[in-house]
Amino acid sequence: MKKKLQTPFSTRQYMLSEDFELYYYSDSSLKRVASHAHDYYEFYFFLEGNVSMQIQERSYPLSYGDVILIPPGIPHKLIIHDSALPYRRFVFWISQEFCRHLLTVSADYGYLIQFVRERQDYIFHNDRITFNSIQSKLLRLLEEMQGERFCQSAQISLCVNDLLLHLTRLVYERNHPRQQSETASLCENLCAFIEEHIEENLSLERLSGEFFVSKYHIAHVFKENLGLSVHQYIMKKRLTLCRQAILSDMSITEAYQTFGFGDYSSFFRAFKREYGISPKEFRDMKYIEG
Repeated sequence: MKKKLQTPFSTRQYMLSEDFELYYYSDSSLKRVASHAHDYYEFYFFLEGNVSMQIQERSYPLSYGDVILIPPGIPHKLIIHDSALPYRRFVFWISQEFCRHLLTVSADYGYLIQFVRERQDYIFHNDRITFNSIQSKLLRLLEEMQGERFCQSAQISLCVNDLLLHLTRLVYERNHPRQQSETASLCENLCAFIEEHIEENLSLERLSGEFFVSKYHIAHVFKENLGLSVHQYIMKKRLTLCRQAILSDMSITEAYQTFGFGDYSSFFRAFKREYGISPKEFRDMKYIEG
């Protein structure tokens, strides 16, 4: 861990910023802090030490990778079992006002907060690989906050959003494994249907009618599983088939008509955008190379 990112520990339990604060602490012989509560949300990321976190009346022994979210008004304190051992962690504070602002951007930001409040399940265990990805986002945010680079404010905002949505998605997917599996299955079935009917009209409305799910859900499933819109996926599939057909000596006209392009001009634009050359240039290149 970079030494310059470390902050000397303070017993201060109030925020200096209106929005959020992030600290990396590494201590030994730490002073004990009495049970307390905040008027902001505290995210706690445990790295090293022989400690437990007491939240309300329950004590949680901590191990590497544990993430804790403590909402406002919830009493908690750290229990130190061996003060001689190094004690390392990240602490991320977010004001209630900033959380309300995020909810105006997307209701998705509220899932994790609501989950913790309703379940009173404050701690989330992570394997080393999962936590390493979380830690990399924390370090990136911390470096931006302590640096003076161009576009700093905008980059910090992106880092905060990325961190919060990453944590939210992790918790959501752990609690919806069946839905995740069903979503992947739907995506596979949609892809198979598209391949079988590639020469036909494959609008979102058509797919929605075939699979009895909303077109908005289909759009979400594709973006979530493939990182592409439905239109992008269909276009890439059609262009790949046209390219293979031209390589097999099918005429350009027959190729684009066979695989669902309505006219040559739209096919020409899509082909050149995807491959950087025109269909005729691609065909002629094949003959030259041959």
